[in-house]
Amino acid sequence: MKSWLRSHDPGLLALCGIIVVFIVYYGSLTLNIHHGLGTAAYDSGLYDQGVWLLSRFQSPFVTTMGRNLLGDHTSFVLLLLVPFYWVAPGAWILFWSQAAVIGLGSVPVYLYGRDALRSSRLALFFAVAYLAHPAVLGALLENYHPDSFLGLFVPLALWAALTHRWRWYAVAVAGALLVKEDVALVIVPLGIWVAARRDRRIGLVTAGAAVFATLIAMFVVMRSLIGVPTRNAWRIPFGGPTGFLSAVFTRPREVASYFTSEDRPWYLLQMMLPMGFQFFRRPSVALVSALVLFTNVLSTYWYQFHVQYHYSIVAVPALVFGTIWSIKQLPVTGLGGRRVAIVCVVLGTGVSALLWSPIPKGRAMPAYWAPSHPVAVAAREAVEVVPDGAVVAAHYRIAPHLAYREEIYQFPTPFRAVLYGVGLELEGTRLDECAERVEFLVLQKNMSAEAANDFAVIEDAFDEYFENEHWVVWQRDDSVPLPPLN
Repeated sequence: MKSWLRSHDPGLLALCGIIVVFIVYYGSLTLNIHHGLGTAAYDSGLYDQGVWLLSRFQSPFVTTMGRNLLGDHTSFVLLLLVPFYWVAPGAWILFWSQAAVIGLGSVPVYLYGRDALRSSRLALFFAVAYLAHPAVLGALLENYHPDSFLGLFVPLALWAALTHRWRWYAVAVAGALLVKEDVALVIVPLGIWVAARRDRRIGLVTAGAAVFATLIAMFVVMRSLIGVPTRNAWRIPFGGPTGFLSAVFTRPREVASYFTSEDRPWYLLQMMLPMGFQFFRRPSVALVSALVLFTNVLSTYWYQFHVQYHYSIVAVPALVFGTIWSIKQLPVTGLGGRRVAIVCVVLGTGVSALLWSPIPKGRAMPAYWAPSHPVAVAAREAVEVVPDGAVVAAHYRIAPHLAYREEIYQFPTPFRAVLYGVGLELEGTRLDECAERVEFLVLQKNMSAEAANDFAVIEDAFDEYFENEHWVVWQRDDSVPLPPLN
């Protein structure tokens, strides 16, 4: 047995065991959070509906947000999940696949660490440190996002580039480009690094392909599906790209003040501390993440510069690989040697994981309802009475549990549009044709004041169909016309 373990890399076998535990624990945890009503129409519900529609060979027009799923973001990687919806459709597909692809992203970290540092133990530590990074686990617990695939493809691309495995590199880069239109923010810098340090032709082709794929995604796919190449230009401060560039030269103090506002420096600290800042010694590999980090702190969108959201996971692999790359070039001993650097990384990973990562016993572990919580149990009772295929408008926590239908709306949409459509032009209006098709409402028994006001407008057109302690299902009375929107 011992000889078999030695011949099969015990460190890699240990990592495989860790990955299995990781997938089982976080796959179960996130699915339990979902069944405990801890997810929402944004963001798990919209992906569940969209992929389910694709599995039924229908256009993935997601009615919870009023956009085509592949026009909102060009996440063609979601097609990999479609076969699972043919066999056993369910939210488990999203949450378990998310845990799986992120967990598997630690394998390239291990392989590079083992070869670069000549140590299976250190490689295993870095693989675990990658999984424990606050941005990695934060993305995993933030509903569901296809960005989780970047937790596998980007580490795979970095490993392949660093070790001259160009077939694996091509697969990883192609996979990453299928995840989202803005992944060029990390693939272009990676291509530049490859051109400078490994193979000029491959690097330039990588950068060019990433730019080309982004232009096709935005100006062909997204424009054809939603009418515009991007919905997020508003996230650039000072009035957009040209306004920002103008402000850099005409109002530099305001720009500098902006980059220190709203905890943006704290965000960078949280991203870098897990690696003990050791990548600064030899920063070329870590700089592959520089453009992502810059655009995150540049953004006016609060979620982009907070470590617990999915916008940051794409930046983590280069920081981890960059740290290994840096330590590899240090002498083994001495004050500036590997041992000191590794101690810094161990301390940085431990402190940041305890403070900011959702790990058991950590300070950032979220509170959530178990699936057995009375409100969640009552919600499942309400969901079960809604006929399959019926057009429904539901509370935002209930909507993900009614996703497998062509029309599911997040109340008060479509009676009063909220967070619906490509832009804000529909906000606050009634979507008349959609509203006329709604057959059932699933709402809290004790509604918020805002929801109660919205329901009061249409209450006469609905009859109570089902009620329990926490939820009420209302059925449309077709004999009563919908009153006009106030």
